[in-house]
Amino acid sequence: MRKANSLQGKWWQAVVFFLIALAVVVGDQLSKTWIRSNLALGQSLPEGEFFRLTHVQNTGAAFGIFQNHTFPLAIVSLVGAGGILFYTFFVCRRFPLLNNMISKAALGSVLGGIVGNLIDRLSLGYVTDFIGVGTFPAFNVADSAVTVGVSVFAGFLIYLLVKEKRETEADEAASQRN
Repeated sequence: MRKANSLQGKWWQAVVFFLIALAVVVGDQLSKTWIRSNLALGQSLPEGEFFRLTHVQNTGAAFGIFQNHTFPLAIVSLVGAGGILFYTFFVCRRFPLLNNMISKAALGSVLGGIVGNLIDRLSLGYVTDFIGVGTFPAFNVADSAVTVGVSVFAGFLIYLLVKEKRETEADEAASQRN
């Protein structure tokens, strides 16, 4: 019975992984479609404000680096998406600490972000960015999902490593007392 519950939990993690990735892709693509349909290229709403929507076409990567390298960036995205899928469904099994719902949700967010921007690169030749904050370069829902997913995954990994170290130190202290 315990094995069946364990398999059901792992199945549910896979469902959550894919649902989060799908939600990110759908939200990203719908928001970009709205921006392309309602704002002219370069137009901002409200103009000159700290927080604004600004229609930008980014042919590069984050912060506008690697401009006009759409094909190599698409290849990197495909490799990244494949790496996340491989890690999520094969490597995680070897590391039980990382084979959990938090990791799967974080990686689903990253995968959704990668796929959302990949769709733009392959269909349009650029990525539509539109969220403007201060002087920070414009970004989109996919970029946000990747950033949040990586941050959650890295934060959880650090938490687990610190927890493991503390438990090891506590075990060593207890064995020295005995």
